Order: sequence, then C-alpha cells, then structure tokens
Amino acid sequence: MSTQRIAPGIAGVGGGTTPPPYIPGISRDTASVLPSIRRNHRTALAIWWREIDGVLLFLITVLMAVGALAVAAASPASARKLSDAKTHFGDMHYFVAHLRWQLLGMAVMLAISLLSKVQARRLGIVMGGLMLVALMLVPVIGTDHNGSKRWLLGTSFQPSEFLKPAFSVCVAWVLSWRLRDPRMPVMWITGILTAVVAALLMLQPDFGSTVLFAMVWFVMVLMCGLPVRRIAGVGVGGVFLVAAAYVFYGNARNRIDAFLGGGSAYDQVAIARRTLTGGGWTGTGLWLGTHKMTLPEAHTDYILSVVGEEFGLMACAFIVLLYLLIVVRVLRRLAQEDDLFTILAATGLVAQFGGQAFINILVNLQMFPSKGMTLPLISYGGSSTVALCLGIGFLLAITRRNPFLGRDNFTRLAMGEPVPARSLRSSIVPPARSGAPVRPAGPDGRAPTC
Repeated sequence: MSTQRIAPGIAGVGGGTTPPPYIPGISRDTASVLPSIRRNHRTALAIWWREIDGVLLFLITVLMAVGALAVAAASPASARKLSDAKTHFGDMHYFVAHLRWQLLGMAVMLAISLLSKVQARRLGIVMGGLMLVALMLVPVIGTDHNGSKRWLLGTSFQPSEFLKPAFSVCVAWVLSWRLRDPRMPVMWITGILTAVVAALLMLQPDFGSTVLFAMVWFVMVLMCGLPVRRIAGVGVGGVFLVAAAYVFYGNARNRIDAFLGGGSAYDQVAIARRTLTGGGWTGTGLWLGTHKMTLPEAHTDYILSVVGEEFGLMACAFIVLLYLLIVVRVLRRLAQEDDLFTILAATGLVAQFGGQAFINILVNLQMFPSKGMTLPLISYGGSSTVALCLGIGFLLAITRRNPFLGRDNFTRLAMGEPVPARSLRSSIVPPARSGAPVRPAGPDGRAPTC
C-alpha cells in the first residue's frame, strides 16, 4: 500500500490540502511557518505586557514628558549663553536634541524590559565589566571639559553614567551568593569593588557620583542583612572618608566651603535659588522667565530652578511627588518578591535613581553642596538620558512578575491583607504523609515542635 506525502498547507475538501499562496522570494514551506512565527511574537508581547509593571511604566512616561517641557523652557537660556561668534545655537536647539535622545532612550528601555530576569542579570554583569574598563581609560585618554576629565569619544560618552545601572546589578549578584554559602565575604568583595569605582571617579574628579555609588552600595548591603556593629563601622568609616576628602581633595573642599560659607550674591547656587522662587507658586509662564537667563547650566544641573520660575513651585512639588511615587511603587512591588537577587538589584536601581534626584533637588534648594548632578529624566542629557532609560529598563525586566501566580499567606500578612485562619494553619502545618498520624496544632495555629 503506497502512502502519499501531503505538503503542509490549508485543509481542503475531502481531507486534502491546498498549497499556501506563492510569495515572491519566500518558499511555500517557509510561508506555512510564517503564521506561527507571528503568533509567537504576539504571544511574547502579550506575556511581556501582562508581566510588566504598567504603573511604573506610566509614571516614567509622565516624568519624561515633564522633562521635555522643562527642557523647552530652559533651552533658550542655555542656547544664548553658550553661543559665540563662531557657533550659534537656535533657541530650541537643546529641546530638539533632547527629544531625539528621549526617543532613543525609550527604545532602549523597552528593548531591555523585554529581557528575562536571567538575561538582564547577564547583560548587567557584562556591561559592568566593560564600563569598569572604560572608566580606567578615562584618566588616560579621556576628554577634559570644564576642568573635569569624565568623557570618552569627545564629550558624547560618559562611562560612569552607564556604570550606575550595571553596578547595582553586579553588586546584587555578588551579595546573592550569600544564599549558597553564608560564610562567603560578599560584603568585602562588594566593598572593594565600590572602593575601586570611587577611586577612579575621584581622579576625574567626580565627587558627586562617588557619593552616589557609596550610598547605593550601603543601601544594598543593609538590605542584605548587615549586622548592627558593621553598620556603625561603615558609618564611622564614611565620616572619616568625607573628612579625608575635605583635607586632601581640593574639589570636595571647595564645594563644601562654598556651601558652608553661603557663597556670594553672584554664586551659581544663589542665582539658582532666586530663579527657583522668582515665579512664586504659579510661575511667570512658559518663556517669560528672566532670572534663568543668568543661570549657568540652566538645561542640566539647575533645570528645577527654571521650572520653579516659569511653572511655579507647585510644578516643582509635582515633580518631587512623581519621584516619590516611582520609589514607592518599586518598593511596593518588591514586597511581593521572595528572590534575593531581585530584591537587591531593584533596590539598588531605585536607590540610584531616587538618590540622584534627591541630591539635585537639595542642591537647587541650597541644602546640599553643588554636585554637578543632573535631575534624572528631567534635565537635558545625551548619553546620560540613554543610561537612565537603560537603568529603568533593567528595573522593569527584573521586576517582571506573572500576575496569575498566587502569593503565599506570609506575603499576604506582610502586605496587611486578611488571611483565613484555616488557610494560614494549612500553610504552617504541612500535610501528613500517608499513614502517619496528624499532630494537632496548638491554640495559636502553630505546629508543636516536640
């Protein structure tokens, strides 16, 4: 009996099949596979949309929209201040450039968020090693700008900005080794890594980023369960390092002296304060501010002051609220996690993001020494905007969670949700094996220990 091989296609009458339609350049066998490929892509996107933190993505999008409006307000002041006889910038030069960088950053953020947790961890580790090597090359072949050598390839690439998100992923990966062997010196390993990064940053000099990296490391070590004695030791060591920086590091000494001395009426921090309060609660209106025209770095370091003058202090309060909501949202989501790497990495990423915003806001309020640090996703930035979006992409990828996975009763108790007594008792007292007597639970719902 002979068998007839039927080519894949469309089912027809009498059990036969109709060959797929001919597509120029594509064989019929390939054409029969295309629908399944499209279906797999749609399925992967559906899973991504179901697992991603949509609220966090919405808050980030709103923050970037506010940043675009803020750069539009600050662009004329910076463009006119930085124009000279040879180079002339239009009033909207920085605004148009910022929109291009934002679109690139959004594409990078969405691409990274499509990765799985394992893929995001591997990418962060590889990127951390590459950026550390690049940071070592900055003192040798870096570009000097405004007295600081922080850039490679001209002023278009700053390795320390891309090291920030990778640093949190790498430190979280090392600290998670503690689950395998509690005796591993993970704190010392990460401490040495942080010290190497801090030394390379101080050579640039970049005292603000050094403080930020140290703060992120300290927060992650606290989350890992650092003993109280070591917390005190780290605190004393931090005070000693700040004192040593003031004595031996001229950049830090000048900034601290200017902050403690109050500066002069023409100091950039004093100008920023006058700009911030110049618009009152409601602001002067878009492009109607006058104090911003004398403000240095109006589109980067002191963009919050421009927002205060043209949109009012209420707009500044709204920006602060957005940052607070982003941090709280991440921490709220981490309350449902039980993976140590996820908790540590996400905590480090949101601490870096929120800490940078906190420092910039305090500088604009004259409550912190000037650091030369931008306001995340609000200030104008080229590679810094892409690096920040990269960090948010890591955060979205690491915190992806299947919404159909039920939470255990202990997580519900931690979240303050009611748990039925019978359900709680069944989760505490394991079911008995076949043929084994069941020991009754005590009056408090706990299984007897002896």
